[in-house]
Amino acid sequence: MTLLSRRGPQPARAAHWPLTLASLLLLVVGFSALGPLLRGSGWWFAMTFVAAVVLCSTAVLRRWGVPVSVVPVAAVGVLLGVITLLFGNATGLLWILPSTDTFEHFHALITSGIRSIEQQSTPAVPTEGIVFLLVCGGGLIAILMDILAITLRWPALAGLPMLIPVLVPGVVVDGGAEAISLVLAGAAFLLLLRVDVRTRRTQEADNPDQGRDAPRVFAPVRRRGPGPLWGSVIVGSVGIVSALVLSTTTPALTTGSLAGSGSSRLLFGSGVSPMIDLGQDLRRPKAGPALHYTTTATVLPYFKLLTLDQFVGTTWTASIDRADPENTVDKIADPPGLSADVRTTESRTSVVIDGVQTNWLPAPTPATKVTGLSGAWYWDSRTRAIGSRDTTTRDQKYTVTALQLAPTAEQLRASSTTYPASVVSYLDLPVPRPEIIDQTAREVTSSSASNYDAAVAIQDYLRGDDFSYDTEAPVEDGYDGGGADVIGTFLEVKRGYCVHFASAMAIMARSIGIPSRIVLGYLPGSASSNVTEGFGRYNVSSHDLHSWPELYFTGIGWVPFEPTPGRGSVPDYATPEAASAAPTTPGGSLPTSAPRANEDGASTGQGGTSGQTVQSQQLDALLHAGLAVAILLAILLAPGVTRRIRRTRRLVRIRSGADGAAAAWAELTDTAIDHGIPVRDTETPRELAARLTGFVSRTEPGTGPARDDATGDAHGVRAQVDRLLVAEERSSFARPGQPTTTDAGAGLAADLAVVIGALHAAAERKARWRATVLPASLWPAVLAGRAGRAERTDSHERVELSK
Repeated sequence: MTLLSRRGPQPARAAHWPLTLASLLLLVVGFSALGPLLRGSGWWFAMTFVAAVVLCSTAVLRRWGVPVSVVPVAAVGVLLGVITLLFGNATGLLWILPSTDTFEHFHALITSGIRSIEQQSTPAVPTEGIVFLLVCGGGLIAILMDILAITLRWPALAGLPMLIPVLVPGVVVDGGAEAISLVLAGAAFLLLLRVDVRTRRTQEADNPDQGRDAPRVFAPVRRRGPGPLWGSVIVGSVGIVSALVLSTTTPALTTGSLAGSGSSRLLFGSGVSPMIDLGQDLRRPKAGPALHYTTTATVLPYFKLLTLDQFVGTTWTASIDRADPENTVDKIADPPGLSADVRTTESRTSVVIDGVQTNWLPAPTPATKVTGLSGAWYWDSRTRAIGSRDTTTRDQKYTVTALQLAPTAEQLRASSTTYPASVVSYLDLPVPRPEIIDQTAREVTSSSASNYDAAVAIQDYLRGDDFSYDTEAPVEDGYDGGGADVIGTFLEVKRGYCVHFASAMAIMARSIGIPSRIVLGYLPGSASSNVTEGFGRYNVSSHDLHSWPELYFTGIGWVPFEPTPGRGSVPDYATPEAASAAPTTPGGSLPTSAPRANEDGASTGQGGTSGQTVQSQQLDALLHAGLAVAILLAILLAPGVTRRIRRTRRLVRIRSGADGAAAAWAELTDTAIDHGIPVRDTETPRELAARLTGFVSRTEPGTGPARDDATGDAHGVRAQVDRLLVAEERSSFARPGQPTTTDAGAGLAADLAVVIGALHAAAERKARWRATVLPASLWPAVLAGRAGRAERTDSHERVELSK
């Protein structure tokens, strides 16, 4: 006995559509539960579109009689074709068939999505990589639900895949998914169960048991326990309550800290969220140990963990290159762009980790060598951050050799404003952004004669008496974090901690044309009474977590500044005394903001996004708009195209003589339904033929009998309908295997074409449009409704006649 026989008889092909639509509804509602994790709604539309295409394709394949075992495999192919169309970057053959370049692009998107998830806090900006991962996951969930709900006829288990998007918010964020999403998901699951019950009842009624063992009299049976309706209600209610309880009681796993005291992050929160976590660590009543060190440096070093250098939306993120096996920490390249005229001093710092547990290595910068580490560690070629994919800093002891840069104010002031191509991206700014950022930057630097003087002016402004250091105000007033969207509020309130000061200086610097980025790490800490190998020991705690900006100066490289009042120390080159000799132009301004070409063929613009970036954004917007229009047109045209394909397949069968009469009558019936002519299950083919002839022969405004040349007159159409009817009746009552000639098939096809043209011409304009764009024969629910109305009309007419 096969699995199919154990499950019982399968539903008719048309009965798959209600289950498919119910499954799609459950998917759509379930996807919305991810709302607390992501910003906007574009990701939801993408997931919904792909899931709809996958499920509708499986329904169409079943409608065409594709074997049950082949449908899931074909669905995977459809999913691959859709994501190739949407995300393949035109690398696929005919845009839908993936190539080798397509899979390489997919690998890059997967890597980008994973990194973006690691770097962002919630709600995260849905980057292309994240949306790609969501769409792939949603498509696979749709295929699994289709297998459970329709192929295996286990709709109760079809709700299990939806637990993934429903429960993930409860694992990632406090509070879990929104209650309304959970309630709607439970209701959609209940609807799926109810649709399955109705489908099974209809199937049993249409296909009663036969044979000598079949019952001849059906006695009423009293059911024990709840019936199918109340059973569905109970199961759905349990599902709703369970989802609410699980989502709200599952502890969130994103409450770790940058200090890394054993946090267990699963999804979002290891890149940008440290800007928030840094504040949480600074607000702890009691500081925890992070590390201790000894150093030969003449100036106590800051320890870099991670560099945030680009925006995703309005949020700072880290553009981390792939781990290059050649970028080992035993030899780190010198900082790019560093002139030999800048004085440097080499220092050695021995570090012992006490409480930091992270994949990023706290190290003085710029480091040139690290020894003593266990595990594989690599340095990033863009940000020079040191990290590991499979090792943490826990219990590490290592020595860092680093350079101490000592540029003079004169060298910084003389630095060129023409930047290498690799630095131009550090001028990009989010659009739109609060106007107060650009306005304040222009006002503060209005009398600055160079980028250096402008940088010192911004630093002094933020360290001025108008601003105060406060770790609580940003949380209380709702502007915690360092994104561009909250810096406007910070510049108005003038209260915050290092994240706000560093981000404000970096964004203001970019707005006037100075490349900038933000570093997250540790302050030098405090001296201890212990002495190790003749050097004083310094202890660093979680309260020493800090962020500061780095600005780029040609010929020197990335130069740190300290805009946070009361924290750290201002470098010698950035003190007011060093800048006091700066030549100023009263009422003057910085050099022109017009883009200029540099030695690498790139250009740099002062203030705002570069022209290439704006043009790229406009092109992306046009491409997205075009894609949206194409998708909308595809959705609108899909029913009509599907109906046309079905007609073409039937005509091929008719002309070949393979069961042509049945295919011709089926096509004639569907055409009538498409044009609003009700087809009753209780009437014979001869009765239907008479009604179709009468429909074509009627004369109404805008309609009339068909012409002789195109569709024949009323009498001619009647003759052709009669020939189709006779062929159908002979086919129904003929001996099995009786051959049909090709000529007869060609004649049937010609008669069918004439009758279809006559029906189309006789229908009203609205009915013709609906038959072309939204053919009702594709939708079983519409068929059932129209058949029901037709039966009620017949019944009413019989009652009236009896009176």
